[in-house]
Amino acid sequence: MWRRSLQLQVVTSTLVISVIVVVVLGTFLSEQINRSVVQSSQRSSASEAFADRLQIADALAPEADDPTKPADSGKKGSANPLDDVMDIVTGSGENGSKKRYDVLILNQAIPGQSRASGGVVPANVPESLRHNVQKKTVGSIEKIKFVGESQPRLTYVVGGTVHVPSSGQSYEVYHFFPFTDEEELLSNVRLAIVVVGLGLVLLLAAIAYLVARQVVTPVRLARQAAERLASGKLDERLKVRGEDDLARLANSFNEMAANLALKIHQLEELSQVQRQFVSDVSHELRTPLTTVRMAADLLYDAREDFDPMAARSAELMQAQLERFESMLADLLEISRYDAGAATLDLDSVDVRDVVLRAIADSEALAERHATRFELRLPNEPCMAEIDNRRVERILRNLLFNAIEHGEGRDIVVTVGADRDAVAVAVRDHGIGLKGGEETMVFDRFWRADPSRARTIGGTGLGLAISREDATLHGGWLQAWGQPGEGSQFRLTLPRTAGADLKGSPLSLVPPEIEMRRTWRTAMTPVLLPASADGADHDDD
Repeated sequence: MWRRSLQLQVVTSTLVISVIVVVVLGTFLSEQINRSVVQSSQRSSASEAFADRLQIADALAPEADDPTKPADSGKKGSANPLDDVMDIVTGSGENGSKKRYDVLILNQAIPGQSRASGGVVPANVPESLRHNVQKKTVGSIEKIKFVGESQPRLTYVVGGTVHVPSSGQSYEVYHFFPFTDEEELLSNVRLAIVVVGLGLVLLLAAIAYLVARQVVTPVRLARQAAERLASGKLDERLKVRGEDDLARLANSFNEMAANLALKIHQLEELSQVQRQFVSDVSHELRTPLTTVRMAADLLYDAREDFDPMAARSAELMQAQLERFESMLADLLEISRYDAGAATLDLDSVDVRDVVLRAIADSEALAERHATRFELRLPNEPCMAEIDNRRVERILRNLLFNAIEHGEGRDIVVTVGADRDAVAVAVRDHGIGLKGGEETMVFDRFWRADPSRARTIGGTGLGLAISREDATLHGGWLQAWGQPGEGSQFRLTLPRTAGADLKGSPLSLVPPEIEMRRTWRTAMTPVLLPASADGADHDDD
């Protein structure tokens, strides 16, 4: 689905890229908002803490400066001056109101003397903060568990000192600002960013889907039209809508389809004319050829009464007429294949008998070329549904070709069979084939060496007709060859007519060549490295 759907690829790519962009931007935006909120809260808390320390200093100073009051008396009759100061700072006095933070005041001269509001105790102050508060006003964000609470809270602790010159005492003042409101605000902001980001991603995916569909749909229609056009429906055309690039693509496709249909029609007409011409010429030549043949037979039969030159001319004319008749028969057969009129006369026969008959027809020619046949036939019958005449013609063509190019050496004919197919291989040890000639050898009128004359008067159409015969059976006709190693042609046919071939019982490459390749591979020398002591490895 991923490889075949361009729309899915575009939407998925857009979705992935959008998720990455939204995550990056959302993280950056969340960090900026978090930093801004925290810094603003810290500045506000620091200002409130500074104002409280000034108020504490003002509240403690008059006790030493007013000589009319006793030294141990506090404001409003309090036993400890820190009580009145705490009431003033926390806003729990007469005119005060409850504030959002808690305060801890420690007397440096008397460590046990301290006052705190809410659930704050001296143990809530971090040691690092107490160490640094002697030098300057400091603040830090800590997780603090207050008295009476089960979970720690994120709290901004601001510490500073208040020095009273009249009494010479110093106090440590710590303000505890809980970040509960800020945490709730940031949590809501993060939730909003996630919701908006998810909605943005889905919206971008939907937009990508619509845009991709708008572009892919015409392309998909063009593909379907091209497939129908390739299947032979030459009247297939695309609908043109608008004047954009896709509309111009549809116009170009329609023009291409029209030109292609015109060219194919012209080629079909030309092919039909050529096939008709070959068929007509072949048929028309049979009548004069018959007349010439009768006259040539009379001259050939009476050649002994002629002078040597005339007798030789009669023999040459007889030979060329035989070749001309063979070529005319081949041309008629080719014209039937081109016209699609070739049919099979199927019969269940033993392929071994067909091979023996083809060899019997070729023995006279083999004797003239001092060539012998070596047969390798299986003991069991090799039954197959074939056209006896056409398969025998294939084998005769392969044998004649092997005799002509075998240079007088033995020809090996092998028959093999398995459950699905039968095969016949014809092996010669002649000049062989060069690289790339294994398929060209089946072309019409093709010669491996144009300067080499045919010694048995072939027409140049034998192997082409043989391949058409093999294809008509649903079989294979293949060739192998190497210069100086000879060649081998393999015919493979299905046992049952119409069945698909999956393999051949015989190898296309001759067994001795395969064994030689295997031996060479096994005997490839291996270079061994010299030993550490300098000894060689000749024995190895």
